[in-house]
Amino acid sequence: MSAWHEGDSATFRAIATVAVPRRAEMLQALVDAVPFAAADRFAIVELGSGDGTLAAALLDAFPSATCVALDGSESMRAAAAERTARFGDRMRIREFGLDRLDWWDVMFGAGLVVSSLSLHHLSDAKKQYLYKAAADRMSSSGAFLVADIVEPSHEAARRLAADAWDRSAREAAEAQGQPELFDRFVEAKWNSHRFRDADEHPAALLHHLMWLKHAGFQAVDCTWLFAGHAVFGGFRPAGASAPPLRAGS
Repeated sequence: MSAWHEGDSATFRAIATVAVPRRAEMLQALVDAVPFAAADRFAIVELGSGDGTLAAALLDAFPSATCVALDGSESMRAAAAERTARFGDRMRIREFGLDRLDWWDVMFGAGLVVSSLSLHHLSDAKKQYLYKAAADRMSSSGAFLVADIVEPSHEAARRLAADAWDRSAREAAEAQGQPELFDRFVEAKWNSHRFRDADEHPAALLHHLMWLKHAGFQAVDCTWLFAGHAVFGGFRPAGASAPPLRAGS
């Protein structure tokens, strides 16, 4: 498990709008992939909920849904609580460790399990255990959706992803009129396609899809891909009996 510290949380909150390639677009792609109608009632479990940005977007899009948001950072949980206070008892925030097993039962009956920029901190074996645990505990409909860094399978693809990530960060900083955010992004060596942290373990997109399928999700798909980041997941059930995906914005 990556040794994430509160200093990392503070850095991420400061540069997130540039550090995550097309962040708003990526999170919207995840929300759009949720296989429920806007009025449906279902339970969401978010793994590594950070400052609550994704949880807020989901609860806005699905006003009858509830969310249990799990994060290991005290400062992130505080930021999430402030961001999502308007949802009242539809939102609960809990401490957890992604690599522990003591929270797995939270997924019992969940219609949606989501994770954004967290699972690459798990080893490949632990990713597979998690997918199987989710498939065994979730409701018979719904999905496990992920937005995360994925591992390019060839050095040429890695270079392309790294270049696109830098370009996206620079353009976002300039668009916000805060070029210093790009400088902080570079100084922090946040582009892990260039500067791999030994404690990070991104996996190839193909492997994620295979693991989700083997875990018991009847359909697996990728709905968004840019700069070595992807939105993908496993859906149950598959085929015409599943609710249609919501159209992208």
